[in-house]
Amino acid sequence: MRLRGIRRSRNVEVRRGGGAGRGGARAGGLGLVGVLFVLGIGYFTGIDVTPLLTGSGGSAPSQQTTPVSAEDDAATQFTAQVLATTEDVWSKVFQEQLGRTYEPPRLVVFSGVTQSPCGGASGATGPFYCPVDEKAYLDTGFFTMLSQRMGAGGDFAAAYVIAHEVAHHVQNQLGILPKVNAARQQASQVEANALTVRLELMADCLSGVWAMNVRGLMERGDLDEALNAARKIGDDYLQKQAGRVPQPHTFTHGTSEQRARWFDRGYDSGQVGDCDTFAADRL
Repeated sequence: MRLRGIRRSRNVEVRRGGGAGRGGARAGGLGLVGVLFVLGIGYFTGIDVTPLLTGSGGSAPSQQTTPVSAEDDAATQFTAQVLATTEDVWSKVFQEQLGRTYEPPRLVVFSGVTQSPCGGASGATGPFYCPVDEKAYLDTGFFTMLSQRMGAGGDFAAAYVIAHEVAHHVQNQLGILPKVNAARQQASQVEANALTVRLELMADCLSGVWAMNVRGLMERGDLDEALNAARKIGDDYLQKQAGRVPQPHTFTHGTSEQRARWFDRGYDSGQVGDCDTFAADRL
């Protein structure tokens, strides 16, 4: 992704901390495959899985001050520039397609441990959006996780995940997220999961709308990186990687095929209206 000369968003809040161990091949009694699966759950569902990795209780590690690494600085700059592209794209799309004004979210970039109104955030929690404070949260170590442990390398793969979290803010601004959250509270677990899948696939499609609007910044192979990332974080793929038979009733994000297809749909059309997964007979 060509980001040279792209401004940095002013809506980035940097928090430096420590205490959330990155872990080795085994954590909390889990083998490598188990660690990959648990981390996958944490990174792409917003669930703090630190206790599963450490074998400890639910208390969050204490926050500590750690030196700022060159990798952290690079990740922060990259995130700020990608966030700036989402601001430009959604301001334009809201005005042209929806006749509305877009209010961008703030993005909290942290390392180690931080807190949000939606709960504790750590290296195991990964990227998530909190509608309470309208902020997205991103651990700088997630880029390494995405590439080395999830097999989804490339800068555009990382940019896609950032765009996905911003897409949840778009859903929140459009009133979709609160309606779905209210419906989930009244539904059974299976029904709530099904609603969540539609919400997440819509966010993938909206990420594709963003990608279509930044095509001028894309390099050869960038689209493949995003589609590969979408496939590597599909529920069926993650469950297979954990040595389990995929259980569709437990899915919360959609299959690899669905995630890639809905991203591609948004990329092909560039229209928010084409991302209405709740009106789709087939996901």
